[in-house]
Amino acid sequence: MLERKDYIDQIVPYFDMPFVKILTGVRRCGKSTIMLMLMDALKKRGIAEEHIVRFNFDTLEWQNASATQVFEIIKAKLAPGGRTYLFLDEIQEIENWEILVNTFMEEPEYDVDIFVTGSNSKMMSSEISTYLTGRYVSFRIHPLSFSEYLAFKKAYGEVGDVNKEFLNYIEYGGFPAVHLKPLTLDEAYVIVKDIYNTTILVDIVKRNQIRKVDQLERIVKFAFDNVGNVFSANSIRRFFESQGRKIDVETVYNYLSKLENAYILNRCLRQDLQGRELLKTQEKFYLADISLKHAVLGYRKDDISQILENLVYLELRRRGYDVHVGKLDTQEIDFAAEKQGKILYVQVAYLLADRKTQEREFGNLLKIQDNFPKFVVSMDEVDMSQKGIVHMNIRDFLLNDWKG
Repeated sequence: MLERKDYIDQIVPYFDMPFVKILTGVRRCGKSTIMLMLMDALKKRGIAEEHIVRFNFDTLEWQNASATQVFEIIKAKLAPGGRTYLFLDEIQEIENWEILVNTFMEEPEYDVDIFVTGSNSKMMSSEISTYLTGRYVSFRIHPLSFSEYLAFKKAYGEVGDVNKEFLNYIEYGGFPAVHLKPLTLDEAYVIVKDIYNTTILVDIVKRNQIRKVDQLERIVKFAFDNVGNVFSANSIRRFFESQGRKIDVETVYNYLSKLENAYILNRCLRQDLQGRELLKTQEKFYLADISLKHAVLGYRKDDISQILENLVYLELRRRGYDVHVGKLDTQEIDFAAEKQGKILYVQVAYLLADRKTQEREFGNLLKIQDNFPKFVVSMDEVDMSQKGIVHMNIRDFLLNDWKG
């Protein structure tokens, strides 16, 4: 089991603090494995095994269990005479789980430290705000970064030339299950398609009782095909009309929200860089992992620009940035990212093949009148940095500790 150190380092400081630790993210991104790593970290601190209790609720055993039944079962497992560390995996499968967890947190007779995981953003819904106000910290878990992918390859196989490995990463994506042994692309996409199907059918269709599954799948394919493109619910409605089908804007927004809730899609809002106001129209969407697009639509080399943009977006999110699409008058900045009051701007391109492309990518950044770091990221091997704007090969951007 290869330690995902960045996540462990984020979570460990909250051991023995009066907060529920909530790990969220798309299915099979590694939440359960990180939970096991946290359990190992406790054992290394001298915590006895009987004081570490784990339940996985994503099994048939718990399908019809009520929160009251689960509460009694957990209560019976608490270690007498000392703190119990409770690890509750895929807890959203239990209805009213928030009340269950809150009871353990509220009542002084229960000496517990609680960790939960979930694959649906109901984990961060208003119910949590109601029952766990001020008593939880959340951690968004993503599939493997490029750096983690290289570590996986080293642990479970052989690492080749970093250039070839990057191309491999572009094709295979970052779901850990795909990298536990050598697989063909077809074999890898079978695994990713299964993750996709389970998410669509269980987390969206079944949970929301959606009847028009074909309609949902068409919206999914449209969104996947337009990763990184500015579009609106109206553009999807017009797309349906062009195919002789009807759908209203409210239904489109509803489906897109369901895809967000299952962590398949990430919504990236536009931000006016002059007033720092968030704009509520013409947003972009990015995938939880690029392999989802390949598995559903097929791998297409012509989509390389979309793929690179999606990778940079995810890397910024992994490093804790709030990410928006920047709007400056009529110009667009791919990403305006902010963390703890510090901002950086990033333009992403496949290749800076000619002067016109270079002028566009660097020119948009030069129009921003502040001194925050600015990057142009591409697959070019030659450093084209100019006028204070740093140009980086995307491999270096994903691997280096540039911080901005």
